[in-house]
Amino acid sequence: MPQAYWIAHVTVTDDAAYARYAALATAAIAAHGGVFLVRGGKAIQKEGRAHPRNVVAVFPSLEAANACYDSADYQEAMRHADGACERALVLVEAVE
Repeated sequence: MPQAYWIAHVTVTDDAAYARYAALATAAIAAHGGVFLVRGGKAIQKEGRAHPRNVVAVFPSLEAANACYDSADYQEAMRHADGACERALVLVEAVE
C-alpha cells in the first residue's frame, strides 16, 4: 500500500487560535501515523496563489490520512482553525 501526503497551503489570520489548532492537529496527525516533512520554512512560489505557510505530512496510506482528517480529535482541532486561517488541503497518494 503506498504512502500518502497531506499538503496544506495556509494563510494565518488569527495567530492565537491557529496555535491552538496546531497543537491539537499535531497530536491527531501523530496518532494516525503522520509525520511532518514540512512545517513552514522558505518557499518559492512558481504558480498559483502563494500562502505564507506550507505544510506536508506523510502518512502510511491514503486511508490513514483520510481517517485522521475525519477523526474526532482532528475535527476538534479544526474548530480552532475555523476563522483563524485561509487554507487549501489535499490528501494525495504517493507513487509506488
